[in-house]
Amino acid sequence: MKREEILDGLRQSPKVDVCVIGGGINGISVFRELALQGLNVLLVEKHDYCSGASSALSRMVHGGLRYLENGEFKLVQESLVERDRLLRNAPHYVAPLPTTVPVFDIFSGLGNGIVRFLGLSRRPSRRGAVAIKAGLSIYDFLTRKRALMPRHQFRGRRTTLQKWPALHPGIKSSATYFDAWVSHPERLGIELLQDGLAAKAGAVALNYAELRRTENGRYRIEDQIGGTSVAVEPALIVNATGGWIDIANETLFSPEARPAPLMGGTKGSHLIIDNAELRDALADHMIYYENEDGRICILFPYLGKVLVGSTDIRVDDPGTVRCEADERDYILQSLAFVLPDIVIRQDEIVFQFSGVRPLPASTDSFTGRIPRDHFCTVVEPGDGGPPVLCMIGGKWTTFRSFGELAADMALERLGRQRRVATTDRPIGGGRAFPANVPAWLAHAATAKNMSGERMAELFGRYGTDAEAIAGFIAAGPDAPLPHAGYSVRELQFLIRHEAAEHLDDLLLRRTTLAVSGELSFDMMDAVLELLAQEKHWSPAQRATERTRFLTLLNERHGVDEDMLSARNEPRSTECDTTAKSG
Repeated sequence: MKREEILDGLRQSPKVDVCVIGGGINGISVFRELALQGLNVLLVEKHDYCSGASSALSRMVHGGLRYLENGEFKLVQESLVERDRLLRNAPHYVAPLPTTVPVFDIFSGLGNGIVRFLGLSRRPSRRGAVAIKAGLSIYDFLTRKRALMPRHQFRGRRTTLQKWPALHPGIKSSATYFDAWVSHPERLGIELLQDGLAAKAGAVALNYAELRRTENGRYRIEDQIGGTSVAVEPALIVNATGGWIDIANETLFSPEARPAPLMGGTKGSHLIIDNAELRDALADHMIYYENEDGRICILFPYLGKVLVGSTDIRVDDPGTVRCEADERDYILQSLAFVLPDIVIRQDEIVFQFSGVRPLPASTDSFTGRIPRDHFCTVVEPGDGGPPVLCMIGGKWTTFRSFGELAADMALERLGRQRRVATTDRPIGGGRAFPANVPAWLAHAATAKNMSGERMAELFGRYGTDAEAIAGFIAAGPDAPLPHAGYSVRELQFLIRHEAAEHLDDLLLRRTTLAVSGELSFDMMDAVLELLAQEKHWSPAQRATERTRFLTLLNERHGVDEDMLSARNEPRSTECDTTAKSG
């Protein structure tokens, strides 16, 4: 449905069962859960879907090995179950990730780990082989019945350095275990959203819109795109705004009914580095290592580059977070510690991002001790208005189970019954995922009269949904975008079907062009032209949008105009948009 149709529908029928505010991964998850149960549910996102913390994750889908130190066994077990479900339900985006831990000591950290587990210490410390062995043994025990991936193994110093010769020579051994990674987290969010929209005619969603409480205690949706507003009457509100929960509550409650602060998030920053020596040194593994101060850092191949992070810094205003210079220095220093002979130049940092972990309010002086678990609490407005269910905490890996928890609480409040489970429900392009991918690609390429290479490229981005996108591409004349593996009609499909309203929606979230460090001026301007044509923008609107995006790219992601200009050199291979017949 188009925005105008959604808003007109709300004007005609303002009553909804549930209004979910916050279109991040948790908000989309509970929206999908409720839509599948047959509820009339409205999702409202102030910016774009998955544009906050849900786009700034470490790209890991993991159980949380280090949470064992905090005694969060239930969370680790739940995370491992949800990790394995994502491996099955979203195999087009989630894949196993061999992870290697360099070990510098044998017994170090054992005593401190015990007192930390008991809550008697907040101080991080180096973890030795015994402590790491204990943690990985618990990891293996918790997944023993599913056994989707190999058990952990230890290597001695010589074997470790034979495989990873660039590692710090002071290591004593290494341990390798398996977790998982997600290649396109924002796209997975869009596919979850589409799953919910397809489930129920009364399920609708709006990005760039805001739910606000009026002076008479009622609610209105303010549309930032069209500039209009419409009254809504929800029976229940779900506040799924993550790090913005307390800020959102200021707009949902009168001052006297406003709850005490619920959130106390921390900032995590990451760098994307284009350095072939660094990428090759990883041998296709993630290196999960401790910096000299005991802080856990990660380093793994990502879309042809290397992702490295992260920091863990308290933050008061989630709307202003960005990777600061001292954070870049810290991350590069940690990299120099674990791989001392590899030098990273500043111009090899092709992208950076920072997000707020939506942690519960805490006074703990050590951020690593703040619980990573999730829970929901219901706040009554006290004036006869709808109750507000606040989703507190959570991590990306557990979005499905968190959405399920919130949905079940909402169903109970509304006196409704669950009728559909999502535990084994495939997501988007993970539906009907082929056991024989080459055979599927050959059949699809033939059916769409498209080259096998192009179909494989689309399959890598969209899974089995590639077939529908290939059909759209094949239905009209197409052309490659400058210096990109994307084409004109492919982008047109995303604009028309995925609620892309701004340039950053396309370049930062619907595609991987920016995060992969490939974005150039020519590419940006070509996509802007397509978006402007679809939206019927005037020259002034195009210029405003261009300036807006360049400012965002520079301030939030460390990509300036000189970097974009330097990338205008042609790629070695262009997107193949030709049919098989040539």
